[in-house]
Amino acid sequence: MTHVTSRRTRLLAAGVAVGALIPVVAAAAPAAAATPTVSCTSAKAGLADKLKRDITAALATRKGTVAVGVYDRPTKTTCTLRASTAFDSASVVKVTVLGTLLWDAKKHNRYLTDREVTLTRAMITKSDNSATSTLWKQLGLTKIRGFLTAAGMTQTKPGANGYWGLTQITVTDEQKLLKLVTAKNTVLSDNSRAYILKLMGQVISSQRWGTPYGVPSGVSVAVKNGWLQRATNGWRVHSVGAFKGNGHDYMITVLTHGNSTMNYGIATIQGVAKVVHRDLAAS
Repeated sequence: MTHVTSRRTRLLAAGVAVGALIPVVAAAAPAAAATPTVSCTSAKAGLADKLKRDITAALATRKGTVAVGVYDRPTKTTCTLRASTAFDSASVVKVTVLGTLLWDAKKHNRYLTDREVTLTRAMITKSDNSATSTLWKQLGLTKIRGFLTAAGMTQTKPGANGYWGLTQITVTDEQKLLKLVTAKNTVLSDNSRAYILKLMGQVISSQRWGTPYGVPSGVSVAVKNGWLQRATNGWRVHSVGAFKGNGHDYMITVLTHGNSTMNYGIATIQGVAKVVHRDLAAS
């Protein structure tokens, strides 16, 4: 043990020596990178700056780690914050499970069985865990990985040993999934996409918090939320939503962990959602 420890000490000492050669000016760069800023682009004049300012302000006093993704098709507007940071998925992964089932059924040219319809409805509208576990086991990791590859969701890592709620997800991949669900593509059939949006539009009222907060009247809502408490990083609280109407067709993903309570995480997400809906509605 002594030999290993001393070797490690020598390596650490060498690292310090190398680090000391770096000019003092460059030392500020890692600190700046540690706290990423919201990045927005838009074809609509002034919208990117407004969204960046308002999302930043909404998160200014919030604790924990927050990742954000916004995309609106008509105005070609995109906003991101910590887009590649990985989070435990909790129940947000249930949309991926449904996507995998429908993708696989399409490949085999079959409809969902009555049993699968019952399970998927419970999984999405009520966030039923046992229904999810049944479908996860039925599909298996090979099919789930196959769907992720087809969907281009390269940053998503399925949870091992049946722990679907510990799947690693990112804003980038969740936004890719929402884009697939909301526009014609070769991965999911039109019927499959309509079915996913239908179930996400029928989520029970007690689970319709998060990204739909502050949505304007006349705009349709499809949502799936996730929440999970663990010993490290406190509560994970996530919300993914797709919205259409009033000249906009947009999606919002907010992933969070390090929340003291579930409600604290919900409030953080809703603070972001409120300004995104408001700014898009005004554009």
